[in-house]
Amino acid sequence: MGSIRSDRDGDRVTLTIDRPERRNALDVPSMRELKEALQAVSVDESVRAVLLTGAGNAFCAGGDVAVMEEYRARGELVGLFHALTGEMEAAIREIAGMPKPVVAALPGVAAGGGLSLALAADWRIASETATLVPAFGSLGAVPDGGLTYFLPHFLGIGVAQELLFTNARVSATRARELALVHEVVPPSELGTRALARVTELARGPTFAYGRAKRLLVSAFGGNLETQMALERRAAVEAAARPELTEGIRAFVEKRPPAFPPP
Repeated sequence: MGSIRSDRDGDRVTLTIDRPERRNALDVPSMRELKEALQAVSVDESVRAVLLTGAGNAFCAGGDVAVMEEYRARGELVGLFHALTGEMEAAIREIAGMPKPVVAALPGVAAGGGLSLALAADWRIASETATLVPAFGSLGAVPDGGLTYFLPHFLGIGVAQELLFTNARVSATRARELALVHEVVPPSELGTRALARVTELARGPTFAYGRAKRLLVSAFGGNLETQMALERRAAVEAAARPELTEGIRAFVEKRPPAFPPP
């Protein structure tokens, strides 16, 4: 039985990290499985939106520390981290670069690399009982999975330093105040609201969403002129797509758009 469960409902796919006995912590095989599942939905043009979540009462506790201890005892910890961070980076790239929206539903803790996975998504919905924890400091580990990219860009360097150097546990309410999550709902409503949001995004202009994702990431790496050139290219590409045609017609006709598949 695999560690990642994939469930399809029409043009939406839910990927569930299914290791609840480990708070959905990931070792190398399960991280590789997650990467491959993300790759599969990324290239499937019939999938228009993706939901990423965790089984039980956690989203993902990051790397599996029990496995780390086994490798440490054998003197193989460096090799493990090389492999684990490599698979984590690949999974993060798949989420951030996926040409369709990704929603992360957090039923509980998102820690370490699990926090990186959540922040790579385009929309985050947290249960009121969820907590966000950098976690690396408590292990003496260096943040990975893009966390030192996401936190300062979301929060500024000062708050990122506060979270990383104090290993702060950020409540769902505080995470919403910081815009680390977009919605906070009661635990009993998390699944329903997450599926509703994924459905809303799947009905939208997914081609345009995909280009917007790329632009948001690239915005931090260049100057204004470079960014506007990238925007112009993406806008011209979108102008050749049926989504924009439908959006314009719907606006003129004063009706909700019915966006076609990409």
